[in-house]
Amino acid sequence: MNIHEYQGKAILKSYGVRVQEGILAENVEQAVAAAQKLKEDFGSDWVVVKAQIHAGGRGKGGGVKLAKNLDEVKEKAGAILGMQLITKQTGPEGKKVNKVLIAQDVYYPGPSETKEFYMSVLMDRAKGRNVIIYSTEGGMDIEEVAEKTPEEIHTEEIDPKVGLQGFQARKIAFNLGLSGDAFKDMVKFITALYKAYDATDSSQFEINPVLKTSDNKILAVDAKVTLDDNALYRHPDFAAMRDTAEEDPMEVEASESNLNYVKLDGNVGCMVNGAGLAMATMDIIKIAGGEPANFLDVGGTANAQTVKAAFGIILKDPNVKAILINIFGGIVRCDRVAQGVIDAYKEMGDIPVPIIVRLQGTNAVEAKKLIDESGLKVFSAILLKEAADRVKEVLA
Repeated sequence: MNIHEYQGKAILKSYGVRVQEGILAENVEQAVAAAQKLKEDFGSDWVVVKAQIHAGGRGKGGGVKLAKNLDEVKEKAGAILGMQLITKQTGPEGKKVNKVLIAQDVYYPGPSETKEFYMSVLMDRAKGRNVIIYSTEGGMDIEEVAEKTPEEIHTEEIDPKVGLQGFQARKIAFNLGLSGDAFKDMVKFITALYKAYDATDSSQFEINPVLKTSDNKILAVDAKVTLDDNALYRHPDFAAMRDTAEEDPMEVEASESNLNYVKLDGNVGCMVNGAGLAMATMDIIKIAGGEPANFLDVGGTANAQTVKAAFGIILKDPNVKAILINIFGGIVRCDRVAQGVIDAYKEMGDIPVPIIVRLQGTNAVEAKKLIDESGLKVFSAILLKEAADRVKEVLA
């Protein structure tokens, strides 16, 4: 589950990570009031107005602006709020900005120069270990750095038996070219950051940039946090951070019915039990000359209610020209799924696209008989090749 920058910073701060302070605003009046409060607390007229959407590249897209006085706060917050912000990560449709973070100016003058670094903590699945990825070249062009000068991106593996060790935090700080107070503060920053990542069951913490201020403090200027959905039951306060306005409406509806759904751009809707089988089904569709319109896993307890909900979600996509249901009956019996398909079809009325149902496993023969004798416009199959041939026929 993705969360906003301001939420990620709140989590980091609770674990002792120094962050760029900010106040959330949902309208221009709140933005001005936030800027006034930051001036009282930190003594600077300058603030940064930052769009809060679940996507990176906000600065390049025009979603991050420096305001030097309250009039500029009003002007720039008004321009960003409500805009359709387009970045490399949003796609061409962009995302509407409903909130802005009014953040303190941390690029103030001082005895030394400011410096931006990149740092993230995530799981390296190939190695089965958490890793800290870091670079001296932080900022908006980190993707370009990774592409053109990968030698400037460094990785530190964390042994799961002992966790992050002090010498590793010091090694990272040294490799970032720091010394003195900045070195000591970076070691504290890294230690607290890893603790936050580990304790919150997160999938990723990405801080870009990590800033060394002109007075040698280390802090997080941004925070891109992905929480592990499977661990949210341990963190109900984090589950409450979900912003459904940032998600695809059909994906939100699917999650409310306990369906795993991801919208794609094809013309054949998929309804499958099991992620591996769903991936194989999408391959079958492509081999048959179609394109999958979605990934949809109904899980191992499919019944008439879940099948009906899945039908409703798939049919909201106007690009869908056919639906392929591919169920392996292990935990769930095929005849029960077949009856669920029939009941859902009858309850929903006439479904405007052809449906191919491939059922294999427990009671597959009985299931095929139920489908064939239902009198509905549903094509049954047992073998994968049969299902692929049916898809090819209905798309012809």
